[in-house]
Amino acid sequence: MTKKEELDRIDHAILRELQKNARLTITELASRVGLSKTPCQLRMKKLEDQGYILGYVALVNQTRLGENHIAFVQVKLADTRSKALDAFNEAVRQIPEVEQCHMIAAGFDYLLKVRTSGMEAYRQVLGEHISALPYVQQTSTYAVMESVKDIESHLLEGS
Repeated sequence: MTKKEELDRIDHAILRELQKNARLTITELASRVGLSKTPCQLRMKKLEDQGYILGYVALVNQTRLGENHIAFVQVKLADTRSKALDAFNEAVRQIPEVEQCHMIAAGFDYLLKVRTSGMEAYRQVLGEHISALPYVQQTSTYAVMESVKDIESHLLEGS
């Protein structure tokens, strides 16, 4: 049985409601999914124990903090053996401006999402940090003009 088959509609409803607002009280959550408080708490605990719920976080409005420049960076490595990949992976985790890093099956090896205060700050991160990562051979940058759909815009719309 797959993980998806183990969850029923109420479990899925709990996950959806918590994704919208993880600060719901257990009473509010129970009401929204059609349960009483205790069964809802038990299901939530089960979802946490089984790894469906990884944790609870506060999503910060990065634009309000002046971090409104987003760039996606394709990275091609000179070497893709395990040692090189491990070295790159460890080093990229140390760059706070890199919000996401994904290994990609394409004509390049990694796709990074980088957030900075502006183009000047981005150029510094690219030149001093990303380009200096182990085994980096080439980078290509794609600057975001507008974020049409992301978690922050979804929350701001009140969905």
